[in-house]
Amino acid sequence: MNLTEYTLHNRTVSWMVVLLLISGGILSFLDLGRLEDPAFTIKQAVVITEYPGASSLEVEEEITLPIENAIQQLTYVDKIVSVSSPGLSQIEVEMKSTYRKDDLAQIWDEMRRKINDMQGRLPPGARTPIVNDDFADVYGVFLAITGKGYSYEDLADYTDFLRRELVLVDGVGKVSVGGRLAEQIFIEVDRAKLTASGFSVAAIRQLLTGQSLVNDAGHIQVGSEYLRISTLLQGAEELTSLGSLLLGNREGRLVYLSDVAKVSKGYAEPPTHLYRFNAEQALSLGISFAANVNVVEVGERIQQRLAELEYARPLGIETQAIYDQPGQVKASVDSFLVGLVQAVVIVIVVLMFTMGLRPGLLMSGVLLITISGTFIVMNIYGIELHRISLGALIIALGMLVDNAIVVTEGIMISLQRGKTRMEAAISIVSHTRWPLLGATIIAITAFAPIGLSPDASGEFTGSLFWVLFISLLLSWVLAVTITPFFCYLLFKEQKPTSISKNLDPYRGIAYRIYRVLLHITLRFRWSTMALMLALLVSAVFAFGQVKQAFFPDSSLPLFMVDYWLPEGTDIRATSADIQSLEQQVLQLAEVKQVTATIGRGAERFMLTYQPEKAYSSYAQLLVQAHSFDEVSPALEKVRTLLYESYPQAFVRFQRPALGPSTNAKIEARISGPDPALLRQLGKQIITLFDAEADAINVRHDWRERSKVLRPVFDAAAARRLGISQADLDRALKTTVIGQQVGTYRHGSEILPIIIRPPENERRSVEQLKETQVYSPVQQTYVNVGQFMRDIQLSWEDPLIKRRDRKRTLSVLADPGPNSNAFALHAKLRGPAEALPLPPGYSLEWGGEYEAQQDANKAVFEFVPLGILVMIIINVFMFNSIKQTLVIWITVPLAIIGVAYGLLLTGAPFSFTALLAVLSLIGMQIKNGIVLVEEIKRLHEAENQDWHSAISDAAVSRLRPVSMAAVTTILGMLPLLGDVFFQPMAVTIMFGLGFATVLTLIVVPVLFALFYGVRENH
Repeated sequence: MNLTEYTLHNRTVSWMVVLLLISGGILSFLDLGRLEDPAFTIKQAVVITEYPGASSLEVEEEITLPIENAIQQLTYVDKIVSVSSPGLSQIEVEMKSTYRKDDLAQIWDEMRRKINDMQGRLPPGARTPIVNDDFADVYGVFLAITGKGYSYEDLADYTDFLRRELVLVDGVGKVSVGGRLAEQIFIEVDRAKLTASGFSVAAIRQLLTGQSLVNDAGHIQVGSEYLRISTLLQGAEELTSLGSLLLGNREGRLVYLSDVAKVSKGYAEPPTHLYRFNAEQALSLGISFAANVNVVEVGERIQQRLAELEYARPLGIETQAIYDQPGQVKASVDSFLVGLVQAVVIVIVVLMFTMGLRPGLLMSGVLLITISGTFIVMNIYGIELHRISLGALIIALGMLVDNAIVVTEGIMISLQRGKTRMEAAISIVSHTRWPLLGATIIAITAFAPIGLSPDASGEFTGSLFWVLFISLLLSWVLAVTITPFFCYLLFKEQKPTSISKNLDPYRGIAYRIYRVLLHITLRFRWSTMALMLALLVSAVFAFGQVKQAFFPDSSLPLFMVDYWLPEGTDIRATSADIQSLEQQVLQLAEVKQVTATIGRGAERFMLTYQPEKAYSSYAQLLVQAHSFDEVSPALEKVRTLLYESYPQAFVRFQRPALGPSTNAKIEARISGPDPALLRQLGKQIITLFDAEADAINVRHDWRERSKVLRPVFDAAAARRLGISQADLDRALKTTVIGQQVGTYRHGSEILPIIIRPPENERRSVEQLKETQVYSPVQQTYVNVGQFMRDIQLSWEDPLIKRRDRKRTLSVLADPGPNSNAFALHAKLRGPAEALPLPPGYSLEWGGEYEAQQDANKAVFEFVPLGILVMIIINVFMFNSIKQTLVIWITVPLAIIGVAYGLLLTGAPFSFTALLAVLSLIGMQIKNGIVLVEEIKRLHEAENQDWHSAISDAAVSRLRPVSMAAVTTILGMLPLLGDVFFQPMAVTIMFGLGFATVLTLIVVPVLFALFYGVRENH
């Protein structure tokens, strides 16, 4: 007894399975995790090393290069990109795309060990390298904490309170505070008073050592108790107590610290990172989620906890959302669920109109049970509901009823010919189950390059394959079990008569028209194939006119403005510009809110957001419009405002992407040893790019050269005073920004104590000439004029960038509104590569071109294997090379529908469209198998001649093939409104539409050609 017979004979078991699938599907759906985009591993870490006082060249050679060499020893490394700037090395390490989240924890540990082992080779004065492997954390709930009239310290206290409370919420992974300023204690020494007192800075440093630190005073036994001793200094909690510290006795007078210095608490200058929200100073609070959680539910718990903590919120302090991923996920998933329901309804209506009420209801029920079963398996294997998995379900809808249509159609025809329900069900399933299984496996195999691709794009879209794999395989299982069971229950047996036995079940008008058309094409089979070949050639030319794209922009009502002032600009000047700009942007009617991050990019609040590294001349505005339709008008108004009122800045506008993002759409990377020559070559390429009207935002990433002050040190004169160059450097640093001389305990924090001159003595270059340096020879302070001959102004490269251990300068550009990245790249590539490069220099292309090449390479790496598997399955099924060729020759012809479909709709050929083309191969072959198998069966099992077998098989497969195509095509309609899936939907709709013609016309014609079958006149 086979599976079909068991299902028919054991109805109670069959009903139990149906009920389990439905109830389990509902429960699984409610339990499935929900995300906006699929979980995606960002395989990057950042190594940051400070080297105070060093130039960018010294940082590169003494810090960056040794660390890069250590990291490069790891076999996991894909690329290393570094930025060496004065006093700071930033190295970004990216591992190969084959590694996933579980592998990376061990890889980062191994990288830390490599860096720790080489720390001894770093120069004196270099700080310990910091490895930040949390660089890829996504803070899906991104909040701004503001308070008009509140001090920064008030905001910091409340933000820290929220951080401690929210990290305890179930489902929260990490809570991070951004834009914090470093608190410091300042001792501003009046030089004249200090000199008059007879004390030195060294005396102050010695006085402050060990102040306010925790010390152990021991324990004492008192009776039966053992008590801890802790000294209490009256007034120690007050900052003013530092001023009452006694420096010493001078000429019978006690000298206190407050006599020669002013003590205050403030923040490190200059700041390194600032946030502003709606024109107010702000701190950011980023909340990331734990793995495998329902983001929507965690978001609700966070909001509930914030409501519970409302009692502790000071009046006037506001907590506002910069980005709310749970809200976006809910809206996105709800939208896709509506699309899924729409697609299901469309499929059900089509089936009912074309197959009749009962068959329509039957296959609709099978479709819903298949979707329920898919949810169960998704829940078991942890596949969440998100853009990709829900899109996969919509794509699969039409294919999910293919098998059920073939079985139901066969049973209906058998019943019309007088068979019993049991006979019809068993006989139809027995001769269609293996062809349907083979066709289903081939359809699944066509999507395999997506699921097997180790690339980042493959990881991002991988759930597309697994959802299709689960649902299509389940659809076959249900087609040979539950479908015949439902047919048995719903269909009635028809009493056989002599008329019914001879009555042609394919006598309808559609069948008659198709039969006439089929016979015409069989008669003119060479002309038919010539026409197809001409269409294919025209489609190839038409494809050249189709727009190219990689991944589309998001439909979020958000755009970003990158604001760059000349390199070397103080962050406070950058902040001043932003404060003016944000006020004007907020006045625009289309703008809802503006978030500014100054000094570096924001925390990664979206998976595809690429935060910029630390630059004092950089700021970014996150501008949110009221709706998506208002984004373009708002962007144009901000663009006009910036060009007219802020000509000093370079600005770049960008939208959030839906896939892997790049720093620029076009990137020409020049590598070589000499920075000056790199700049010269970069200038030549910039000239080429500027000459192209479609290229905008043209620049290079080494930025402008910056000024540097160089005091000229007279070593001979200084030696006579016992002063070294290091003494001069320390004195100058103390004069301009101060020097740490101790630490101070303030509550739970240890604050550095910074000694510096009053503000009026450290704000001008001329003050440098008044700097005093202590001379051990003369036992007093001397003016630097005795050994510093001059202060010269020179220029230096503030940034030295490297890629894979080579100095690399990148020329960047973006396409204008009337172009795209691939068209612009095609225009620029020839002239750029024609430039002569000196020996030792090379040019390579990055940007979207490189990203798409990497993605395509990763996908196509498995395409040959997939095609080989599909061909092997075909040969096993038919045991015939001719019949296999009949099916495969039609595959390239499907490009005709794809090319003209994309051209007519204006949709770009994106990465998702490429995946759709691969899936079309499976759909086309699946339909071809169903037809060729029927031709073979009629010829071999029912002894029909080849001509009759071709004609009858094609007519019998008209409804299953066309219905499968129509349900798939119409099921795609909800995806046309989604920017991510639109190219894929258009590709499948037009490609499958034409592929159906190929199956019903070209397959019979090719079969006739291969077997020498002639049309009877």
